[in-house]
Amino acid sequence: MKKLSLLIIFILAVAALTGCQSPGRNPAGVQGSLIGGTDMNMMGGIPMSGRFTDGMEHPGMFEPVLFAYDSFQVSPAERGKVETVADYLKANPATAVIIEGHSDERGSREYNLALGERRALAVRSYLTGLGISADRIQTKSLGEESPVVPGHDESAWSQNRRGEFVLYY
Repeated sequence: MKKLSLLIIFILAVAALTGCQSPGRNPAGVQGSLIGGTDMNMMGGIPMSGRFTDGMEHPGMFEPVLFAYDSFQVSPAERGKVETVADYLKANPATAVIIEGHSDERGSREYNLALGERRALAVRSYLTGLGISADRIQTKSLGEESPVVPGHDESAWSQNRRGEFVLYY
């Protein structure tokens, strides 16, 4: 009976401790982390190769692609930014890129994760149309989880609806 009581206490303690984990943000490239229920090692449904997990990360080298409210179309005004990245990737064939899709805070978490993924995929599609091999491009969505500008108005939201480029060598 004593062993059974100790076993039950142990199981309850383990369950309580695992339920108390804090939901911190996971930086890009953390092995085995989850964002939006997606394993960071499986972005866009494709396993991330060593190129995306072992190389040097260079975020912020290029301007983000901005999107209209509730849209995932790359507007004509933003296409030049993608073309600049394509030119760089053509000149540097050993470089790979992860496109991070973001949304503003409006909408549900699930909706914003899906919208962020559609934005990243739209930028990826434009890059492949410019001649960049799809195996050099991964996508992921951070939804509303990483705003670049804090705030609850259109000026903040317009900057948070974006696709960002993270280069790996």
